Amino acid sequence: MSFQSILFNRDADSDACPAQPGFFGDLQLDQIVASLIEGREEYDLAPLFYTPLHEVEAVRDRHHVFRDLERAEIRDAIDAFAGGMRRVRECLALRDTLHYRLQKQRWFLESGAAYCASVQAFDEQLSTLAPESSGLVALRDYIAEYARSEAFTSLCTETHKVIEDLAAVSYAVHIKGARIRVDRYDGEPDMSEEVAQTFAKFKQGAGSDHRVRFRDHSDMNHVEAQILDLVARLHPETFRGLDAYCSHHANYVDATIGRFDREVQFYLAHLDYCRRLKNGGVVFSYPRVSARSKEELVRDACDLALATKLLSEGQRVVCNDYHLTEPERILVVSGPNNGGKTTFARMFGQLHYLAALGLPVAGSEVRLFLPDQVFTHFEREESIATLRGKFEDELFRIHEILQHATAGSVLVMNESFASTTLRDALLVGTEVIREIIDLDVLCVYVTFVDELASLGDSTVSMMSTVDPEDPAVRTFKVVRQPADGLAYAAAIAEKYGLTYDSLRTRIAR
Repeated sequence: MSFQSILFNRDADSDACPAQPGFFGDLQLDQIVASLIEGREEYDLAPLFYTPLHEVEAVRDRHHVFRDLERAEIRDAIDAFAGGMRRVRECLALRDTLHYRLQKQRWFLESGAAYCASVQAFDEQLSTLAPESSGLVALRDYIAEYARSEAFTSLCTETHKVIEDLAAVSYAVHIKGARIRVDRYDGEPDMSEEVAQTFAKFKQGAGSDHRVRFRDHSDMNHVEAQILDLVARLHPETFRGLDAYCSHHANYVDATIGRFDREVQFYLAHLDYCRRLKNGGVVFSYPRVSARSKEELVRDACDLALATKLLSEGQRVVCNDYHLTEPERILVVSGPNNGGKTTFARMFGQLHYLAALGLPVAGSEVRLFLPDQVFTHFEREESIATLRGKFEDELFRIHEILQHATAGSVLVMNESFASTTLRDALLVGTEVIREIIDLDVLCVYVTFVDELASLGDSTVSMMSTVDPEDPAVRTFKVVRQPADGLAYAAAIAEKYGLTYDSLRTRIAR
């Protein structure tokens, strides 16, 4: 039984609870993951989205699993299995809230019965399906072998036997005042039936129900617990069997099956998330990834965090395209403020990271480079903890990034060095871009300095556009075209309060 994980082919411990990457907030990937895992908190899925892949074959393997899970019959089988395993966890969780030993043991037995039924049904369903992904084929073979193993078959046999033995237990309770006596059942008549038959002849129709309904507590009260203890004393062999069952099968859930139950939710969560956005018009596709080629093509993509928000408000999502051909590496994005530049930069970073997770990504056609690392350099508020000014902090952070970046990295820079003068922003930006070119890093650089878009064959100029009929109206489309020199003018006007809205407000005073 060689199957270990539906997510990681080689290293079964690759998902060992890493911390959230530092760039998640900049790219709003934290919001995307939160939307993805909503309603699945029991599985602790977030760490699985913190572990990108670095091999093209591993990405393709996940794509194949996704395609299998898009088939209704396979999805239904997985959902049924997940429901059974949820019942197992519910029984175990309830057991942990109880106080009386015998009641705790009975719920443990119930969880074992649910586990056996779930695995057997899953094995039967998988045997009739024909998955094509290597991951689900290996799972099917593992489940088939496990379901016929001595450990599992003995678990099922013992579970059913203990349940049958408990079901055969009968006893009589004698109540006299405050005294209760428990005896073996010896064929005594059921007094409740006799009372019902005696008064049945007086019944004239449905009457009002004046019975007091007691609260349904999971835990027993002390009287019930004492009665159960007396019943156990009357049937010692049966209850010794229950005790032995709980001791012998204390950890009955197979580790690999438990791991699969959690990991498969990674796929199902993303499929459900995609379906919700598809209903709003967002297109998803499986990206073609390469560990060598840095020629990229993206059509009809969008910032998923923004798309989720807009669709929840009933608004339209604007999609964008871009492409890179040799020797292009850096997209320099300029244009008017609030025109979608930052959204485009986040889209660029999200695409590369989500593709590295082996997920379908937003876009009708997507061809991407598979990065080894993702870095972001976004504007930050000054922090007294660093004892650095804003511009100094930006220089410090970009220096750290360039020291750790490699030719396999992706870098997203947004409004970097906007806190300084045009002259300094041009000087520093030029040096940074030259360093990025030397490192051969893929980068998107959002800036108000148009000159940075024409520093060589490695740079590509892209601009956020406005409505030709009304320049005040943003289209939120970012297109490939030379910078027009208006971005810095708009930034200066806003900085010194010389925009139309600012002047109008001041004049009105």
